[in-house]
Amino acid sequence: MTISTGKPYEGSMENQDRDSQDTGPTAEAYMLPSAQPVRLIDPQGSHVHNDKYPLPDGELLLSSYQKLVVGRRINDQANALVRQGRMAVYPSSHGQEACQVAAAVVLEKQDWLFPTYRDTVAVITRGVDPLEVLTLLRGDWHSGYDPHEHKTATQSTPLATQLLHAVGVAHAAKLKGENTVVLALCGDGATSEGDFHEALNFAAVFHVPVVFLVQNNEYAISVPLKNQSVAPSLAHKAIGYGMPGERVDGNDLAALLSVLGKAVDRARDGGGPALVEAHTYRMQAHTNADDPSRYRSQDDVEKWVPRDPITRMRTYLRQLTVLDDDGEGRIAVAAEDMAATLRNGLNTEPEVNPEDLFNFVFTEKTSQLREQSAMLREELIRDAALETVEP
Repeated sequence: MTISTGKPYEGSMENQDRDSQDTGPTAEAYMLPSAQPVRLIDPQGSHVHNDKYPLPDGELLLSSYQKLVVGRRINDQANALVRQGRMAVYPSSHGQEACQVAAAVVLEKQDWLFPTYRDTVAVITRGVDPLEVLTLLRGDWHSGYDPHEHKTATQSTPLATQLLHAVGVAHAAKLKGENTVVLALCGDGATSEGDFHEALNFAAVFHVPVVFLVQNNEYAISVPLKNQSVAPSLAHKAIGYGMPGERVDGNDLAALLSVLGKAVDRARDGGGPALVEAHTYRMQAHTNADDPSRYRSQDDVEKWVPRDPITRMRTYLRQLTVLDDDGEGRIAVAAEDMAATLRNGLNTEPEVNPEDLFNFVFTEKTSQLREQSAMLREELIRDAALETVEP
């Protein structure tokens, strides 16, 4: 899929002079987002025609729907494990799973994904071992998986820092002539950070193949969007950097696949970066340490229940006759298998090696680290010997 990109801005005075001569009313129209978020399946499960964004085929929607159901089960099981003391913290994406599934599905094997701390479902959908993904949130390691193996960066806790890393990878891919696209995820709160501005500005000036997906769930922890920005939409920020912006219904899996798919194809074809704002909602607390009742009402949450991405897609697929009771049963089994994997893996105590404190600080240990490591080893040997002689 390819969309018209207008005149790509290369950042030179020559291009600025050339573009300044084009004063027609649609000179920058391709950068402006849709007046309303793109929607292909409404909350009642009916198809909404859109001339610009085609509806993905039934096979893709069905396979993505299965990932959506599994993603919801991951969120629910992870929350239960936190309450059982098997995980330290879990930022749930319950209600936002469509954004994360679509972000992973539209990428090819050689592409890179840069997630946030809330994008566990996206990372697992990308194909990373779920137990390795949850290692970070369990508190065992900074990250349990190899980013290079999966072309998936580690989950980022600081806001917006991963966006600069994503742009750097995209810039390197362009310099190397690689057929690589980078998709970087962030939330609405991240758009208030300086790193967000720097990332978008660099990406546009150097015309790199990166797509920014803002999951606008209306709250930066407790701060509502209205207290963060008075722009017509977050997608409108794109035009200030010279890249196209688009708005999409973040609970519409079909629309996300189509909009993100076009943005990724455009970047791969040399069209440069794009900013996509997905309108969604965080149905649960920011994390298990948060009390959302202090800053939003339950009535506000209930308004989003009928917009649930799973209910919407299930209804449409049933109408399309590509999903039946047997198919639902198989999908439910796959979701429960995932939940069992998480339970069994996280109910096992990790094997801790105290010497790892020194093994992963530098590529080669400094003399101080070697000395400290030797001291610890001697203490462990001495303690073990004492245990064997005690009555």
